[in-house]
Amino acid sequence: MPPATHLVILSPTRERAEEAQRRAGAVLRPLGLRLHPEKTRIVHLAKGAGGFDFLGFHHHMRESVKWKGRWYLHQWPSQRAMKSIRARIRQRTDRRYAGADLKVLVERSLNPVLRGWGMYFRIGNSSRKFASIDSYVRMRLARLASVKYGLSGINWGNRFGYAWARSIGVCELVGRVRYRPTHALR
Repeated sequence: MPPATHLVILSPTRERAEEAQRRAGAVLRPLGLRLHPEKTRIVHLAKGAGGFDFLGFHHHMRESVKWKGRWYLHQWPSQRAMKSIRARIRQRTDRRYAGADLKVLVERSLNPVLRGWGMYFRIGNSSRKFASIDSYVRMRLARLASVKYGLSGINWGNRFGYAWARSIGVCELVGRVRYRPTHALR
């Protein structure tokens, strides 16, 4: 019997969560599915006590800055998703591409990955994670450019900054987040 995937149940109390888990198992059993015993867990979200990863996002309650005492569910790319995109960026900006035209490399190899990843994770509270990825992309391209042009040290903050990255057509993730309303929990 294969395990069920992609299922989240929200409940106001632990008792109701346990009952929902039992019922979900009962509903899935006749379909030939089961809850994965290692991945199935109950998480207490109230007041930021815990969080969970689901479909590449990390979900966590955060208190409103504007309205103290109101908590909202925030979501941003999980650590696994961040590790994955960094690996893909590192692969596409490897030293072996030092002989390639950087504009062509960015447009054909790097930008499609950044656009796709950014479109998937643009919903939610991903601004800080997007800024981190943008910085990582500039740093990797600065290293590649340093090798390409025979420069010692990357000195990427001054030599290869925002303007340089824009000039070679790098797709920036910052500014692409789309917020959507969520409900406050008290």
